[in-house]
Order: sequence, then C-alpha cells, then structure tokens
Amino acid sequence: MSKRRTALVAVVALIAGAGALYAITAIAPVGPTRWGVSAETPPEKRWQAVAPGRIEACSGQIKVATAVVGVIQKVLVKTNDKVFAGEALIQLADDELRARLAAAETQVGLRERARDEKSATGSARTRRKALDAVADAERTLYDARSAVDRSAARRRAGGGSEADLTAARLAFTRAQNDLSTRQDELRTAEDDGALPTSLEGQLSIARSESAVARSVLDKMTVRAPIDGTVLQVNVRVGEVVSPGSPQPPLQLADLSALCVRAELDERDLGSVRSGQAVTVRAAAFPDREFEGSVQSIAPLVEPGHLELPGSRNQAELDVVRVTVGLTGAGDLTIGMKADVYFRSDKVASP
Repeated sequence: MSKRRTALVAVVALIAGAGALYAITAIAPVGPTRWGVSAETPPEKRWQAVAPGRIEACSGQIKVATAVVGVIQKVLVKTNDKVFAGEALIQLADDELRARLAAAETQVGLRERARDEKSATGSARTRRKALDAVADAERTLYDARSAVDRSAARRRAGGGSEADLTAARLAFTRAQNDLSTRQDELRTAEDDGALPTSLEGQLSIARSESAVARSVLDKMTVRAPIDGTVLQVNVRVGEVVSPGSPQPPLQLADLSALCVRAELDERDLGSVRSGQAVTVRAAAFPDREFEGSVQSIAPLVEPGHLELPGSRNQAELDVVRVTVGLTGAGDLTIGMKADVYFRSDKVASP
C-alpha cells in the first residue's frame, strides 16, 4: 500500500472516531445529582450551581410542648387539622386546679364586700374604681378565652359553626383591648401616691392569688403558637407528659409557604446571591420543575449532612446552608428530597 493511500485511510479513521465520540457525548445524560434527580441541562438553561436540599415549611416545624407535668385528659385535634394561634390542642387533667380557683374567687368576693363597707372619696375612690375595673376586665378576658375554647371544640365535633367561633374570637380580642385600657387608667389613678387601706390591701392579695390560680390553670391547656397545620400527634388520653419529654406531644407548621433548605458546596458560594432565581426539581416529581428564589444565605460554613452513601465523605464536604423560597409549591410536601438549580440568567422579581 502506498504512503499516500495509508495516510488517506488514517484521516478517514480519525474523522469516523471523532464523529462516534461526539454522538455518544450528545446522547449520554449528565449523571444524577446527590438525590438521584436528573441533572441533565436543557440547551436553553445554564446553572451557576446545584445543591441538594429538603422541602420545609418556611415557618419551620414547631414542636409544641407542655409547660407543666400532667395527665392528658383530651386530645382536641388530629393530624392535618388546621388550627389558629391560641387554639386549644391538648387539655391536661385540671380538676384540682379548678377547685383552687373557685376557692380563690370566693375569697375575693368576701374581701370585696368587707372593703365596700368602708366608703372612699376623692382620689381614693377613683383608684378603687380603677382597681375594680381591671379585676373585672381580667375575669372577662378569662371567660372570653374559655368561650373560644368551647366554640372551637364544638366546631371540631360538628356541633358548632364557623360564625360562632368567629364571634367568640372577636369577643376575646375586645376583652384584651378593654383590659389594656383599664390597666392604663389604673396606672394614671395610682400616680397620686395615696397608700391603700388595710382592707384594700387584703383584697389586692386575694385578687393576686386568684390571678395566679387562673394562670396555673391556663397552663393545663396546650395551645397553638401560630396559625398552621398539625403534622403529628404523638400522645393519647391518659399519658403523662412533661416539658422535658423526649418526643413533643404535637408538631405543627404553617404550610401556606414552603421553602427548600439546601446545602451549597462552599466552592460555589461565589456563584449564588440573595434574590437569585432558582429551579427546583424533586425526586417525587421527576418531570416537573418548581420556581423560586434565594431568600437567605447563612454566614457560616459547616460540614454537610445531605450526602448519600457512596458519595464524598460528609466530613470532607463543607457547605453553606441556603434558604430558597418557592413561588408555587404545588404538590410538594415537607420532608421531600429536592435539588436546587441556581439560575445564571436573572434575579427573581420581588
């Protein structure tokens, strides 16, 4: 074979090999990310960085605990129930405390009658009326909260209406505002510096003891700290609970706003900024994309925790935690695995 023909064959072979390599590269998908979500990049999109994460409520998952040790008498909600801030969730046994409150209220009544046998004039009379107004407002507020609890319980049992609950909550709000007003008036009346009489002092002590009894009794009701949805109920009637229980009685979260808590490799930190647009892909929905933007970037580099087995050692991967707010969570659920693709083309609109 001539040298010329040999050279021609070599050139043809090189061209054929290059074409085959190009074809393989073009059709081969980019390998999966740490969560197994396809990281294939469409031609029209480019990513500054990719980070694994989990779907969470932006409010966080709130572990609701009891303030005191007690025996559960009633569990008033169940998983997936929507609750409002201040709603009663769990009722602890409180018969003894209710008896103590009744005794304290009896003492208040006796001291009030004894005091009223002595008339007061001028600034002393004004102060007396202000003290009575505050005491009445405190009792009204306590009764209004109890009315809200009853209305909420009836609605959940199917025997009450939303309108009744709304009316009870409005009455409770009015009672709060009235108490604040009466307390302001009392502070003004006490500015005269006049000392209370012996009977007034005894009444004041009795009222304080009654207020303490109401406060202790109220702690037997576990209430929702925010508007949200019950995620877990971990207790049953008859169980003993305490503030130090390893498992909280309930967990709840505000599901109206979902976020992704992502772990960004520290080497990609310079490619990510607050407000940056992102695309989120969840392993549960491989054919769908969810949009969002970077809400915050933690000012701390720490070891990663989201690596899967077989990937780099967790101790060797340092990450920055990035919070991504989702503009449309759709079917995403708290706890789902997801990958965050940080867009390079724009910053999300406010």
